[in-house]
Amino acid sequence: MLLSSFYLAPVEYYSVFFRASSTVIEVYENYQKQSYRNRCNIVGANGSMALSIPVEKPSAVKCRMKDVRIADHGNWRHLHWNAIVSAYSSTPFFEYYADELQPFYEKRIPFLVDFNLQLHELICGWLRIEQPTNLSPEYVA
Repeated sequence: MLLSSFYLAPVEYYSVFFRASSTVIEVYENYQKQSYRNRCNIVGANGSMALSIPVEKPSAVKCRMKDVRIADHGNWRHLHWNAIVSAYSSTPFFEYYADELQPFYEKRIPFLVDFNLQLHELICGWLRIEQPTNLSPEYVA
């Protein structure tokens, strides 16, 4: 199964990942704006909230996903973490996951794919998904 790199992927993504016998995350595909690659939706008491990681504008028209850099301007890490806390702090077990999740919103990871993959590995651990995360060695059509 070939999947894209997502930021805090929806549960369906992990359902597919869990059921597949072998999964490859495509890191050589062209980055697509306005996609789950740098966006996610969280649901809180006041409904759905869209979160978006700012990325640096690539110098080329087409940029491979593995080369997309996270922009350091703005306060997005703080805003995302506060939104997550606001939406989920009163839910059962949040306190058990918060300590592992919070560092992602404190440290600087330069590349979007690295940020997404590290979050993916954490979530796979929580879900007890033991299959390895394989990355594409080249573009897979």
